[in-house]
Amino acid sequence: MGPVVDAVASSTMFPSEAGVVVVGGGIVGVATALSLARRGVNAVVLEKGIIAGEQSSRNWGWCRQTGRDLRELPLIVESMRMWETMNVDTGRETGFRRHGILYASKSQDKFERHQTWAEEARARGIDTRLLSRDELRRQLPVLPDSCVGGLYTASDGRAEPQKAASAMAQAAMDLGVNLQQQCAVRAIETANGAVTHVVTEQGRIRTDAVVVAGGAWSRLLLKGLDTPLPQLKVLSNVVRTRPLSLPIEPCVSLGSVAFRQRLDGGWTVATSAANIADVTPDSIRFFPKFLPAYLVERDSLKMRFGQRFIDEALRWRPGTSDRPSIYEAIRVLDPQPHRPTITRMLDNLKREIPAFGKVEVSQSWAGLIDTMPDAIPVISKVDSLRGVVVATGFSGHGFGIAPAAGALAADLVCGDTPIVDPSPFRLSRFSGAEKVRAQHWL
Repeated sequence: MGPVVDAVASSTMFPSEAGVVVVGGGIVGVATALSLARRGVNAVVLEKGIIAGEQSSRNWGWCRQTGRDLRELPLIVESMRMWETMNVDTGRETGFRRHGILYASKSQDKFERHQTWAEEARARGIDTRLLSRDELRRQLPVLPDSCVGGLYTASDGRAEPQKAASAMAQAAMDLGVNLQQQCAVRAIETANGAVTHVVTEQGRIRTDAVVVAGGAWSRLLLKGLDTPLPQLKVLSNVVRTRPLSLPIEPCVSLGSVAFRQRLDGGWTVATSAANIADVTPDSIRFFPKFLPAYLVERDSLKMRFGQRFIDEALRWRPGTSDRPSIYEAIRVLDPQPHRPTITRMLDNLKREIPAFGKVEVSQSWAGLIDTMPDAIPVISKVDSLRGVVVATGFSGHGFGIAPAAGALAADLVCGDTPIVDPSPFRLSRFSGAEKVRAQHWL
């Protein structure tokens, strides 16, 4: 079972029409709705489960510029400005604090890659520093001697995934957004190349604009609109510990394990070095597009063939207006944690930093990350269908980047001047002969 998320009550009245319908109540969906509400747009958020029930509450909680794909940097810079005032702007606690983020360099090769990224970041105004071995030891003496150095950004921070999306959703509702939870979207109806209605299990909503922010479900939602999206899912495991006082302020990644302190004094422990990808029919379909990234990341990614292949082959179909859909059958993607990975993660933590030796685990969970071949999101209009904007595929980076991603999605659906250049995030980059390329800095 996933972590407990701050509860948000749904709106009492089901709407018959809306200026914009946002499909998906994860953090990107609610950030989009909040941005729309601040413009006076009549917006509705539809969520088949609960706000932040999937990856938006299951991620690490890092709000980072460090190591970002350079194409994402303008968006995360804007997001960090928004996070800075998020508690005040929403009138609620999101957990955001600027405590810095540190990626330790465990080899000379990694140190040189970090150095290259730091030079790129500083040229763009990011306050990133490359720390030598001695500087790293002075700043964080609890870190292991095996670290060659580190990449540190003081202006990075963290927030609480179990609080942030809920706070943003409630703030959006304060401004008039209609939120419907336990309300699955069965189909998006179109006529003459444009959106006309969104059909839910509770009724139809007339609208001419939809934002698809369905996370790992976006691929299937868009398939129902004959719009291909090369998106796959990756399983990530997270541990929450009981409170433990240690002299470690920034979020830290040691490669084999990463950790950050929570508001409650406990620690969130995870790793990007041991993720699992279940083989599905889409894995085969999109294999050529994902192959370049896989060849780079294969040491940190385990392929697994099992029940998910059969389930998705037989059951995962786009919905239709007149009958219950897969979205109603599976309200929340709640995969089982991979226990061997969690055991290794905790062993690595205690080996690398003996001060964690007696830390006690409170809970562990897993989540499914919506990934793209180049590991950057799609925030884009659909060229072939008027009124549809896609905001998905954040590839594990969505929590920190969500405030500006939501603003950009709102810009696109409203026809306003984009907060950043949207061209790197266009959906059409996957449809032609353009070479798909991921940047691997960390």
